[in-house]
Formats: sequence, C-alpha cells, structure tokens
Amino acid sequence: MLSRSLRAPALRGAVVALHPSSTASTLLPRISQSLIQTRLLSQEVRTAIDQAVASAPVVLFMKGTPETPQCGFSRTSIQILSLQGLDPRKFTAFNVLEDEDLRSGIKEYSDWPTIPQLYVNKDFVGGCDILMQMHKDGSLAELLSKSKLIVEESGDIEGEKAEAVRETTEQSTGARSKDAKGESS
Repeated sequence: MLSRSLRAPALRGAVVALHPSSTASTLLPRISQSLIQTRLLSQEVRTAIDQAVASAPVVLFMKGTPETPQCGFSRTSIQILSLQGLDPRKFTAFNVLEDEDLRSGIKEYSDWPTIPQLYVNKDFVGGCDILMQMHKDGSLAELLSKSKLIVEESGDIEGEKAEAVRETTEQSTGARSKDAKGESS
C-alpha cells in the first residue's frame, strides 16, 4: 500500500500525462519517474515534525525567526499573524534554514511545495498566499477566534490605572487633577 506522500505525486503525474492518445506504455514511464522523484519521509523526521506541529496551537514553519525573518513570505506571514492579534503564548515557529531534513521534510509532510507553512490545532492551513487570502476575507480571524487563539482585549489597562489614580487624587485633595495642558479633567 502506498503512503499518502507517495500517492499524491504519482496521481498528479498520471493526470498531467493523460492525453487522448495516452496508453499504458506511455503513462507508465511518467508515473514511474514521478515515484522515483518522491522521497519517502523517514520515520524519524515524520515523528519530529509531528512533535513540532503538536508543540503549540499555532505553529509556523518559516525561513528565519519571527524576530528576524529571512524571506519576504515568512515576514508577511508573521505580520499577518500579528495583525490578527494572535496570542504569542499560543504560537511557536521553527526555522527550516537550521535543519535541511526539516526543510525538505515539511514539504513532503504537508504535500505543500513552499515555505512558510502554518498549522492551527495540528491542521495544515497553508502557505503565505493562503494566509493573505484568509486575512483579506476574514476567515483567518474567524479560525483563530473560534479556537480562542487571539489575545483577549481587557480594555485600556493603562487608561484604567490613570483614571483610578486621578480619582484617588481628587478624593484625597478635594481638587480636580489637571492634565499636561493644565486643563481640569
């Protein structure tokens, strides 16, 4: 029985090769070549990627780090996640440039040819192009919100603290506090 990573490229090769005049003898070499080009993912790499995907609710395989992305697509993906208000405690990123097995393995693991790759709750979401589309149509915000992965807004904490100090000052001095322009609040 062929594994998932082996079947998909073989089927793509067969579909690409189909022409009205195709026969078994013309299809077989193309399918065989597709199978030869498919590298089976080692169990060790698959296990490592499984553990990485399960390490946080949101996982991004990228080139570089969130602080120093090494490609524009990785930078864009980080910016999109930041704009969505993703809770940083529920996010982790893996730099594929540090490990060639990870870099090639993640592409086979997801059957997606490009990096970066985003996983949410262990499910593959897509690459930068998919993230951009989901960001534009609101489906990424919906996915992250539904999964409770967005930082919850608790109001203006600094503003609330300032108001509490102002009220305490007014109660203790009996006078209204003044702002930087000298106006009473």
